[in-house]
Amino acid sequence: MAENLLSIYEALPYLLRGSLVTIGLVGGALALGLTLGIPMAIGQVYGNKYSAGLISFYVWFFRGLPVLVLLFLFYFGLFTVLSLDLSAFTAGILVLGLRSAAYQSQIFRGAMQSIGEGQMLAARSLGMSKAKAAWHIILPQALRISLPGWSNEYSIILKDSAVTYAIGLTEIMTRGKFIATRTFKPMPIFLTCALIFLILTYGGVKLLNLLEKKVRIPGYGTEREGIY
Repeated sequence: MAENLLSIYEALPYLLRGSLVTIGLVGGALALGLTLGIPMAIGQVYGNKYSAGLISFYVWFFRGLPVLVLLFLFYFGLFTVLSLDLSAFTAGILVLGLRSAAYQSQIFRGAMQSIGEGQMLAARSLGMSKAKAAWHIILPQALRISLPGWSNEYSIILKDSAVTYAIGLTEIMTRGKFIATRTFKPMPIFLTCALIFLILTYGGVKLLNLLEKKVRIPGYGTEREGIY
């Protein structure tokens, strides 16, 4: 027991530095998914059939493949073919972000479709274009409504980030595997990695729950506890 505790104590600073890499990866992927997911949702709900069809294909593709397959397909395939010299960190953000955009777009799409059509008709009757009405009237409400589902995307990306060890990214699991190989004590090291992931998941979801309660629109749905 004492040897295991000593191994954890010695490994903890190295693992915590890996958690900073993980947090940066998750934050970048979540931001990219948000940036792409919003216009994709608007295109699916209010765009023409061609744009909606193209977005639907994108969603089908990225939701249909495992994260590991996407990482290999892009990092060792597409990025190499295009002669893009990207670091494992940048590639991880791009792949996780592109995949997250597919999921986030459907979260925002559902929120937009839950808003009564009368608001769009009223905005159009006042002379607003469909794009302006969607951006200024529908979207602000949809973003608030979608926060419960969107906040769960944080924990999903956090868990998916562990797979990026396969492309050499020195995040928590990569560092944990390296230490376990050197010390021949995999159980205490990987239990520590699991504890770090639980803390990051719990802390992040709690912060997002606070944001959800702050911007919640009275009468739209009910308050909930975080889902892990």
